[in-house]
Amino acid sequence: MLWSVLDQSPASEGSTQDAAIRESLALARCCDVLGYNRFWVSEHHNSASIVGTAPEVLMAAIAATTRHIRVGSAGIMLPHYPALKVAEQFRVLEAIAPGRIDLGVGRAPGSDRLTAHALNPHASVDEFPRQVQELQLWVQGAPLPDGHPYQKIAAHPTGPTSPQLWILGSSDYGAQLAAYLGLPYAFAYFFSEGAGVDQALDLYRRNYRPSPANPEPHATICVWAVAADSEAEARRLLTAREHWRIGFEKGLRTPLVSPETAAAYPYSEAEMVVIEKLRASAIAGTAAQVAARLNALAQRLELGEIVINTWTFDPAARRRSYALLAAAFGLRTTASAA
Repeated sequence: MLWSVLDQSPASEGSTQDAAIRESLALARCCDVLGYNRFWVSEHHNSASIVGTAPEVLMAAIAATTRHIRVGSAGIMLPHYPALKVAEQFRVLEAIAPGRIDLGVGRAPGSDRLTAHALNPHASVDEFPRQVQELQLWVQGAPLPDGHPYQKIAAHPTGPTSPQLWILGSSDYGAQLAAYLGLPYAFAYFFSEGAGVDQALDLYRRNYRPSPANPEPHATICVWAVAADSEAEARRLLTAREHWRIGFEKGLRTPLVSPETAAAYPYSEAEMVVIEKLRASAIAGTAAQVAARLNALAQRLELGEIVINTWTFDPAARRRSYALLAAAFGLRTTASAA
């Protein structure tokens, strides 16, 4: 069983947003020595909550300061960009860390409509399948089909290894596209607390068309979880995400508040209904409790890998959560992990 990390550079109240980026770098180094398989970073725009706006830049810093862990995007929101430029960026990343780069792409804007328009006024999600096919060939160093207007263009720098391309999604669309193109697929379980995951994975596996790079289907899910030294402490840490979720439902994108601030907030009855629902489904507790639930989820969905996403107000608690889980999973750590 493989265990990986999705980091979204969450900002915390009372700190600066640039500090959140540096915390992502620190977490990546921590997870590298703890023995995690992948470290993925996300792309969001115009948000004071999630401040990782340029995953390809952050990945370069992570790839240059880690030794073992795979480094990837979860993901690049492809409709914002020309496929060739993304291919070139990830060929450069592959040169920095050969054999360790993942290129996860999605078609969601990762922002509001106005911001998406500012990023690319001519973006069209209808072009997404074509973009993915071009990207797939360019990052692999393969020629585009005869008659393609860009057939004579190659993505440089070339090398003996290539980034691993993933399709990301939270609906049936991404699952079916990944199956058709013979690509690995990651389902954003944490978006909807798992709603739709069974159908998406079933569609992906039933319709999978083997490709030279991926003869067998390879699926994973991204799950939100937090572990602490006690169940009570994990539930206390969870309150920061609960407070953020209430704001999110109102269209607010604010930094995480402290558990103390969250506990003192005067929630309405309707808001408490949302929070209680979140608490009932949240994977939070001791490392043993969280590991047991994640292993059970992996077994039920027949997965060989799960990607864990964790938000805490205090970055030290986030690092502690991943360290506790690494021990519970029995990951092989290096001597510097201590």
